[in-house]
Amino acid sequence: MQVSKKLIASLTTVAILSSSAVAIAQTGPKPEQLIKWRQSAFQVIAWNNGRIKGNVEGNYNKEEVVKAANTIAAIANSGLGSLFAPGSDKGKGWHDTSTKPEAFSDKRFGELAGNFVKEANELAKVANNGDQAAVKAQFGALGKTCKACHDDFKTKD
Repeated sequence: MQVSKKLIASLTTVAILSSSAVAIAQTGPKPEQLIKWRQSAFQVIAWNNGRIKGNVEGNYNKEEVVKAANTIAAIANSGLGSLFAPGSDKGKGWHDTSTKPEAFSDKRFGELAGNFVKEANELAKVANNGDQAAVKAQFGALGKTCKACHDDFKTKD
């Protein structure tokens, strides 16, 4: 069976492009990009925490709380841990990273992150019920997970 030169050229081009794509995918984003994404994600979480806090301490708007709680849960479940990749323990994203180097080696960091995900999911569930007191209590539980991580793994401002 004779294979055409065009077919061989096409297959060669596909093989080269495929290996290039794999090489690019394996190198991954630079540490500075990971830090930017990490800082951005936590800014969005902070903004939504503020939205919930304003509602549980003032006029309660269930729809607003549900939106904010769902956003926090979505970010918590999005794989934030991958933004703490080796090499992103030092450097600058939008500003210098405030994550302590210990976060990249201490197993407790992963446990605390798991607690954050659990409490964020629970907050989203509680928010759907519309009970302001229950949301306030669960929001407090979520805040404790944030504080636990910040106390040990975030540099002080």
